[in-house]
Amino acid sequence: MPLDPSAALLTDRVAVVTGAAVGIGEAIAVTFANFGAHLAICDRDAANLDATADAIEASGRRVVAAEIDVRERDEVDGFLAVVREQFDHVDVLVNNAGGGFHAPFLDVNAKGQDSLVRENFVSVTHFIRGVVPLFPEAGGSILNLTSIEAHRAAPAYAVYAAQPHRVFGLSALLDQRLGAVVMFAEQAVTAGIALVVLLRPSLRAAPSDAVSSVAHLCHPPPRRRRRWAFASSAAARSPRSSSRSAR
Repeated sequence: MPLDPSAALLTDRVAVVTGAAVGIGEAIAVTFANFGAHLAICDRDAANLDATADAIEASGRRVVAAEIDVRERDEVDGFLAVVREQFDHVDVLVNNAGGGFHAPFLDVNAKGQDSLVRENFVSVTHFIRGVVPLFPEAGGSILNLTSIEAHRAAPAYAVYAAQPHRVFGLSALLDQRLGAVVMFAEQAVTAGIALVVLLRPSLRAAPSDAVSSVAHLCHPPPRRRRRWAFASSAAARSPRSSSRSAR
């Protein structure tokens, strides 16, 4: 059953959402704003990112929006510096940015492979390293959105499909250092940081399918208890602030 703000308030929490211009990233960012959160969003699609920022501001929430390339550590660091200046801290990180292209494995050259690895895996490491120091002492939530392509072996997406496995492995290892991990639909929450992995089931699913579950996973702050939530998410890939700066 979809949740509404009365069931999962995120009042005045600060969330970073990557790939927020369209699709599920946009849906998560706008829903978080409707649930009371302030947002820091980024994407390479400046026009649609501006539209997402407008929707967030229309809910009465503050927003920092930046056109950046998540593959580039310097750009990520610059974006997060603005986030820290505007909000002081971060409560939630949603690693949603990513994407791929159709090509037989033997036809993917070194440049193309590097781009796929950096966009779908290295970007996740950039944001985790940059955001964890901004979490408050009570901890925060990290949600890593990946792709079902890792499990159904779609033809001509070999390099892209390998990256979700790397994200799963990274998340499992970080569990030992940061807190709890969710694989697919199961979330084990302990003191500190809730580390969540959500699987995108279908390119044809609606972005709204997973958004309420994502909001639930981020509310309340991590505690010593266990809970479960079904997370069905669609594929969407994709700094201005209420001070709309950061470009």
